[in-house]
Amino acid sequence: MVGEVFADRYELTELVGTGGMSMVYKAHDTLLERNVALKILHDHYADDDEFVERFKREARMAAQLSHPNIVTVIDRGQAAGRQFIVFEYIDGENLKERLVRAGRLPVEEALELALEVAHGLAYAHQYGLVHRDVKPQNVLLNGDGRAKVTDFGIARSLDVEHGVTQTGTVLGTSNYIAPEQASGQQVDAQTDVYSLGVVLYELLAGEVPFPGENFVSVAMKHVNEPPPNLLDVRPDVPPRVALAVDRALEKDPSQRFPSMDAFSAELAGCLGDVGAADGSGDATMVVPAAAPIRRPRRRRSWTWPLVFAGLAVLAIGAVVAGLVALRDRNAKPTPVPVSTPIHLGAIGSYDPPPGDGNEHSTDAPKAVDRDPATYWTTETYRDFAGTGKKGVGLVLSSGGAGPRITRVTVQTNTPGFSAQLMTGNSQGTYHAITGVKSIQNGTTFEVSKGAVQAILVVWLTALPANYAHVNEVRAA
Repeated sequence: MVGEVFADRYELTELVGTGGMSMVYKAHDTLLERNVALKILHDHYADDDEFVERFKREARMAAQLSHPNIVTVIDRGQAAGRQFIVFEYIDGENLKERLVRAGRLPVEEALELALEVAHGLAYAHQYGLVHRDVKPQNVLLNGDGRAKVTDFGIARSLDVEHGVTQTGTVLGTSNYIAPEQASGQQVDAQTDVYSLGVVLYELLAGEVPFPGENFVSVAMKHVNEPPPNLLDVRPDVPPRVALAVDRALEKDPSQRFPSMDAFSAELAGCLGDVGAADGSGDATMVVPAAAPIRRPRRRRSWTWPLVFAGLAVLAIGAVVAGLVALRDRNAKPTPVPVSTPIHLGAIGSYDPPPGDGNEHSTDAPKAVDRDPATYWTTETYRDFAGTGKKGVGLVLSSGGAGPRITRVTVQTNTPGFSAQLMTGNSQGTYHAITGVKSIQNGTTFEVSKGAVQAILVVWLTALPANYAHVNEVRAA
């Protein structure tokens, strides 16, 4: 079709992408003398009312959204029996191509891009639209490097079915799919929060958290397995950033950021901290939603995101077959249970003789409050040997989840101290369950299933800096 004039107006100049549902061309608008992106539904779907309606819905939904971080819809129509949508033309690469070309991103750039995507998605959520397919392939980078979200092809309105999307239908891309979406449950704004959390993890780590051979295996990992510790893969990531990713990737939607706006605000805070650390920013800065941060201009060849519909069809067939029992098509689906996060409570401190029994006990809750800016701290010591101490400890409650805990991550902004994990059934009688490790910005201890009892103790054995902070302790 290249060279043809479509709908008596759009001269097709280049095929830039094709998928299971449609083709995308670069085209020249002969009426307004500008380049556009023209998305045309495949011929074999022209008589399929469901696909035609989905295609029209994408245009209607995207046309409602006018935001600098969302690709703009210009026109929609039908020509020669073929449905089409006209978008603004983005002269640049997509975010996946950026990753393949250059590898994992500098922390500041990753945060800037994630923040821009969050701004666009938050705006869509204000209009009641959940994207449901947030991934790097659906983020285009224009000539100024600004991120623009595209492809609302499987987006759904939040007001469908009394405020949620219909259950029992699985759509999306497995590497970025939220647990509730993978198991055919209802989705909402927290679903996009999870997917953006996966994208940010990939931008920082250079790889997705749950790789796999096929849709079902990857989807099951999202449903059941805790995400890997970002700091194990990328130790230079600030703890606050790692904790933001952890929270976005919570299995339980209610434990994630309560909204995309809240996630955006935390990303802005993280970006401010990074800027303050290198002298280029203010730790208290607020990034307005309407004015995304820009980076130096760069131009790349534009490529539209590829196969979406094929994955959607595979998702519907494979996941429904693999995750739920065969049932009558009108029966209520049986969702796959989503793993619940393991939350730790704060008890106090452990400062055995010759200590005075109190090591900033009132600060213990700050180590499990999900705020990386707060922390439990030790007293200041020249060294433990001079005081006769063997160490001091932070005492936490497993909340009855001890038998299920297999991994504990300690986050700190005073790296270099040594610690190990201990456990016990009553305060004051503890035994070690791990060896001693040097605690960096984020250090993970693997423990045997069932080793953690009612009480978990982070036992600090050496303080090279004369004191130490424990900013966050997370269990999985």
